[in-house]
Amino acid sequence: MADLHSKAVRQDQPGAPGQGTATAPAPAAGSGVRGEPILQVRNLVKHFPLTQGILFRKQIGAVRAVDDISFELREGETLGIVGESGCGKSTVAKLLMNLEKPTSGEILYKGEDITRLSGRALKAVRRNIQMVFQDPYTSLNPRMTVGDIIGEPFDIHPEVAPKGDRRRRVRELLDVVGLNPEYINRYPHQFSGGQRQRIGIARGLALNPEVIICDEPVSALDVSVQAQVINLMEKLQSDFNLSYIFIAHDLSIVRHISDRVGVMYLGKMAEIGTDAEIYDHPTHPYTQALLSAVPQPDPEGREQRERIILTGDVPSPADPPSGCRFRTRCWKAVDKCAQEVPLLAVPQHFADTEGGAHHDSACHFAEERDVLRAA
Repeated sequence: MADLHSKAVRQDQPGAPGQGTATAPAPAAGSGVRGEPILQVRNLVKHFPLTQGILFRKQIGAVRAVDDISFELREGETLGIVGESGCGKSTVAKLLMNLEKPTSGEILYKGEDITRLSGRALKAVRRNIQMVFQDPYTSLNPRMTVGDIIGEPFDIHPEVAPKGDRRRRVRELLDVVGLNPEYINRYPHQFSGGQRQRIGIARGLALNPEVIICDEPVSALDVSVQAQVINLMEKLQSDFNLSYIFIAHDLSIVRHISDRVGVMYLGKMAEIGTDAEIYDHPTHPYTQALLSAVPQPDPEGREQRERIILTGDVPSPADPPSGCRFRTRCWKAVDKCAQEVPLLAVPQHFADTEGGAHHDSACHFAEERDVLRAA
């Protein structure tokens, strides 16, 4: 990583809920075109077995947490993954980190399938793929100082920072995430939620990674602090050419930081495209329903936008519907939706036209729909 010194605006007062002025980040450009693919996911599946019995356990089914999804992440790009709770987003994060082994499929890091690695080879890859966790209150050990928390990765990878150099490196990392290096001997309880998440980000940066998996990194923070953390992450990405997978359920936040967006439903990828394609021209009914619920600050915009109310509950991932997973809640559903699984591809009637939507959508009856820009 380049010099870590003085890369971010510092927050010097621990314990305050929202230091400084929270400036909302500008929306991403939405080009969706960055460098070469650095991470490729192909037909990824993760089923968790359901068993019964105590002495003689018998498998009676499986929870289909992730069921045949594919996507790629390019160098310097942010891919947002959104969806309701239970759709499989966090399971995808664990699979990408190799914290869970997939039932089938491939995860290629620079062309190498990391699901088949172990030992030193896996250790080397994990240095380049790090994670920022959701809850800054439980992801930091309360018995360790900030210096020990951020420096802990150096115990596993001593080649990154020899023991005599670790304290200097930790102080640089504190500075780069906007915290006073003099806080190195303080404990997590002496910091606010936003500052704790900055500590988590510093820990994720310690090994100079190329990819950072962000599992709802701002969902536990106040709105004003969320903007500060998002601004910091965008600056770090620009400074160090980081690639992010940003998992969240807040569509407004995802739009601000993402180049491309994938929408998940019940273990499947429903739609994926650039942020402009997904937010301005959604084609999958589920995406259209989600976007219709995004708060709109303009009173006239609220009156013009049609609110889509979904009926029914999300089906169980242990017993998903046949065909299209969304058909039990979809107003377009017909017999074909129950019989055939829709492919994630550009709908043919869009592919043959100019100026319309040209991104992948898993719907037999995909329909371009103009949606007012989210807040």
